[in-house]
Amino acid sequence: MAHLRGDDKRRYVAEMFARISPRYDLMNSLMTGGLHHRWKRETARFTAAGLQGAALDVATGTGDLAFALARCPGIDRVVGVDLLAEMLTIAVDKPAAREARQSSASFAMADALRLPFADGSFVCATAGFSLRNMADVPAAIAEMARVVSPGGRVTTLELTPMPPGIRAALGRLYFHHLVPVMGQLVAGDRTAYTYLPSSVDYFLTAEGLAEVYRNAGLVNVGYRRLGLGGVAIHHGEKPS
Repeated sequence: MAHLRGDDKRRYVAEMFARISPRYDLMNSLMTGGLHHRWKRETARFTAAGLQGAALDVATGTGDLAFALARCPGIDRVVGVDLLAEMLTIAVDKPAAREARQSSASFAMADALRLPFADGSFVCATAGFSLRNMADVPAAIAEMARVVSPGGRVTTLELTPMPPGIRAALGRLYFHHLVPVMGQLVAGDRTAYTYLPSSVDYFLTAEGLAEVYRNAGLVNVGYRRLGLGGVAIHHGEKPS
């Protein structure tokens, strides 16, 4: 199902994530050995560096990246948006949500492809491990760029196809064979955790995603690989 496009992909992904939402955080920690928390903190710190104002986290899921942004100096307000009420319910019930609310973090339902915010509403926008699941990646990046103010930053944290080699072979062995078994045992949903690693195979290369950033009008575009090369932080700035 990772090859789906458009509305078919949107419906399939929404149903799947609603289904696995109760075990979503646990599976993320198991699959990454807890490293996803560190990667999100790194993404937040890089994104917010030198900026002052409000931040947006798109397809926020259970809110971890939004909470990380809320802790960054200079960020006075964070809005996390997601299509799924099931995910947002978990986000607002987390202990971190009580802490983040003290720095004006909030959550709302919204579509990444049609963000309900005026142009230039935020100094930065992020999305973590969600681009692969969107029906139109260029449109999602363009929307993030639209709602960021001139001089602001767009950053995404995402799984990415690994360069050929032994690391890529070991990564495929892990994600395509062990992760589905974990999904069955922990989340009771082998199908969802077969889709998730397969979606990387159909996703843009790291350089391909960088080109999407450039086509959205962003400048100073770059990326940094993490997790033995299977994860990448992409970034770009809106021209002043």
